[in-house]
Amino acid sequence: MDAGSMNTSSSLKAQSRFPLQQQFLPRTNSKENLDRFIPNRSAMDMDYARFMLTEGRKGKENPTVNSPSREAYRKQLADSLNMNRTRILAFKNKPPAPVELMPQDHSHHHHQPKTAKPRRHIPQTSERTLDAPDLVDDFYLNLLDWGSSNVLAIALGSTVYLWDASDGSTSELVTVDDEDGPVTSVNWAPDGRHIAIGLNNSHIQLWDSASNRQLRTLKGGHRSRVGSMAWNNHILTTGGMDGQIINNDVRIRSHIVETYRGHTQEVCGLKWSASGQQLASGGNDNLIHIWDRSTALSNSATQWLHRLEDHTSAVKALAWCPFQGNLLASGGGGGDKSIKFWNTHTGACLNSIDTGSQVCSLLWNKNERELLSSHGFTQNQLTVWKYPSMVKMAELTGHTSRVLYMAQSPDGCTVATAAGDETLRFWNVFGVPEIAAKAAPKANPEPFSHLNRIR
Repeated sequence: MDAGSMNTSSSLKAQSRFPLQQQFLPRTNSKENLDRFIPNRSAMDMDYARFMLTEGRKGKENPTVNSPSREAYRKQLADSLNMNRTRILAFKNKPPAPVELMPQDHSHHHHQPKTAKPRRHIPQTSERTLDAPDLVDDFYLNLLDWGSSNVLAIALGSTVYLWDASDGSTSELVTVDDEDGPVTSVNWAPDGRHIAIGLNNSHIQLWDSASNRQLRTLKGGHRSRVGSMAWNNHILTTGGMDGQIINNDVRIRSHIVETYRGHTQEVCGLKWSASGQQLASGGNDNLIHIWDRSTALSNSATQWLHRLEDHTSAVKALAWCPFQGNLLASGGGGGDKSIKFWNTHTGACLNSIDTGSQVCSLLWNKNERELLSSHGFTQNQLTVWKYPSMVKMAELTGHTSRVLYMAQSPDGCTVATAAGDETLRFWNVFGVPEIAAKAAPKANPEPFSHLNRIR
């Protein structure tokens, strides 16, 4: 069981800060950061440097004419004594060039050198930091989402703000009443215009962001707060603290069309597969369930397809692989600290990696075979993994509290993170749009999809 709400910020502090304003970190000392490059003293020869600054420079500015044989001897002597130094200030130790002891005849070898694929540069710092006062520090909630229209939604206390990534403008969508709030989840519909807002009082509000108008309120399904949501076309799936998962058809008055029952504690993670056929749910009961849509339609949606029990702590982080339709990644909380990979057709666990810290969120790179994880204690870092080797490509630090929420830009390149330190950071972690514009690998279709299922 993971620690839930830990936010006790006062209203006085919130009044002195403006949501989603860029942070500029001032220098605390006028003598700080005056030099951008600091030489490495251990790599210097101070005696040689003094000679070069006094007597040695005379020879360079007023060179004497030497005979070819004398010049060749001087150069050979300098190489032998490691005196061919041209820089007085050195930034790192530079090893001497390797000496070829036996000359080789390359006239019979015409093989071209193998050019290695250049390693993609991953910036180690966030490119933008915005203030996020009153962000609820609760592992089980989902308070950040980035819509297909390039607008980011974030819930701060009882207010939902919209940040337009195209021009950096901020607007307030709604502030709910104290008896209804705080906001416990936000999730954009696929059209990037409509957004669902889950509340602490078990209701869900649907809003049209273009007209800034509330369309309807979904009631009667859950008995307590709605901390997770996921859209599947016109179906809004909601998960509550009551352990229930409900499919809501937002087009009709009687919106509850199916109910999934399998979790005994709060449902904190919900993700539909790209095909819309399978739903993954994670809960505070340490369980993952895989629900099959076609089965649900045929027998009242009460039985899971797979019940996955390998995690030993709450499972909030869930991410379907964009290039393999039946591959699911999951992350465990503070008592588990692992990332696991599942074949959702068979229910088999394909791999498990110990990350060393609480896994709060997972995102796949849409353009490369990479996975991004966000973590809690002790480093509160982001980790970029190469898949399937799970070799660490980079660790990004900057947040000073657990990185609870992550969202990905529509082009797949930028990732937004929100943490208990009440900041919203943007990371250019998956490349730039020009590089990532190549076609992403297509998701593998489900095998035998052209045949009718037999159950």
